[in-house]
Amino acid sequence: MVSLLRSIAATCCAFFLVLAIGVSSAQASTVEVKLGTDDGMLAFSPSTLTISAGDTVKFVNNKLAPHNAVFDGHEELSHADLAFAPGESWEKTFASAGTYEFYCEPHRGAGMVGKVVVN
Repeated sequence: MVSLLRSIAATCCAFFLVLAIGVSSAQASTVEVKLGTDDGMLAFSPSTLTISAGDTVKFVNNKLAPHNAVFDGHEELSHADLAFAPGESWEKTFASAGTYEFYCEPHRGAGMVGKVVVN
């Protein structure tokens, strides 16, 4: 009888663990940042975004190429290669809470900077 109760308890724990993992995975989202605004400005759109830990940011080349996204002190998040083609994109997932500032190397002097706030 004790063995049966342990088996039922283990099955229930396994079920809830699988359910919890599935729910947390479903809650992660992807947010898009355009490199160059629709009206041709040298800016990220949006320039500041707030996401949750585990979310992904998709950077999409939009206007007035070339662009990239460099995060000082966070080489793992940086994409130093320049995007030339419209629609060219890459994704970065932010695992840890914090504020991450980034810039476009060719257009930093023009004010093409952004910030990702991860809760």
